[in-house]
Amino acid sequence: MEEFPVRTVEGLCLGTSLAISGFFYYVYRKKRKTVDKLNDAPQLTLDGKLADLLNVTPGKCLQYVVIEGAVQPLGEPLRSQFQEGTVGVVQKLMLREHKLVWNSLSRTWTDSERVLHQRVNAVPFSLVGSDQANVRVLCPLEASGLEMEIIHEKFHQATYGFTDIIGQYLSGEKPKGQLETEEMLKVGATLTGVGELILDTDRVLKLRPPTDGSEYFLTTADFESLRLEQEGQAVVWQVLASVFALAGSAILFWLGHRYYRSLRVRWDQERLRREFERLGAGGMGEGSTAGDTQEGSGEQAPLENACVICLTQPRSCVLLECGHVCCCYSCYQALPQPTCPICRQAIKRVVPLYQA
Repeated sequence: MEEFPVRTVEGLCLGTSLAISGFFYYVYRKKRKTVDKLNDAPQLTLDGKLADLLNVTPGKCLQYVVIEGAVQPLGEPLRSQFQEGTVGVVQKLMLREHKLVWNSLSRTWTDSERVLHQRVNAVPFSLVGSDQANVRVLCPLEASGLEMEIIHEKFHQATYGFTDIIGQYLSGEKPKGQLETEEMLKVGATLTGVGELILDTDRVLKLRPPTDGSEYFLTTADFESLRLEQEGQAVVWQVLASVFALAGSAILFWLGHRYYRSLRVRWDQERLRREFERLGAGGMGEGSTAGDTQEGSGEQAPLENACVICLTQPRSCVLLECGHVCCCYSCYQALPQPTCPICRQAIKRVVPLYQA
């Protein structure tokens, strides 16, 4: 009896679901660790006492704190290229191409976007609180959650002629135009920073990415909104990991159930085989006695009870559901297809024939 096989599709689905679940769980644990760090992070007031607090702290460093203040440049600010009089400390210029691409599966045109050009400019800046106390912000482009205000947005419509239209239908791409945007973190905007706070040798407070690998945040939203957003993301990753873990468990359950059913079939076949062997051993004993008697009397053995396949063994099987008694168990096992030799009806099960 060959071993129970795992089909290729089942193995692929099982491996994929477990791998994706493991990846989602890893992301969830990482996000959960960030949420726990945010919950434990102290919220400090940016005032004149903050430097004194850092001065008495061991190492003059607080590894993970929350601080809020107004954005002020340390030198000349950045000026908008499109909005006169608008200044900031971080500027992002982006040019994106929009076009329609033909989807042969859905038979529709779908919108596609591609970044043609992107440039980010930044100048040193600090967060200013009460009493003109300030904290210099280091590496702002490495921070997460830095969503800037869109101060300019203009869409340049594409123009094309008749030959361009023909080429678009042949290539399956129709340009819509180019979107030009400018984003800026303005001077005076309220910014919440979460990171490592240190006191430099010249008594300058600095906020930088945590050296222990924790996530660094700069956001224009308040701290509570940031914390709730991170908790929501953690829940999403947890749900995704659970869904794929349940899918993998369902596949494992299905494989185990199928394997159990195959074992039940093996056990039934083995029990049936032993039953037929027992009956065959009894029949051979009776047949030997009858054969000796027939040999002694010189008469030929009758064949009306012989198997219709081998014509040697007695009929010992009842084939169901048709109910024909026509073969021995050895010939039943040797049938290429489970069909009755007499009526060609499918054999659902077989039971031994008991002759009194």
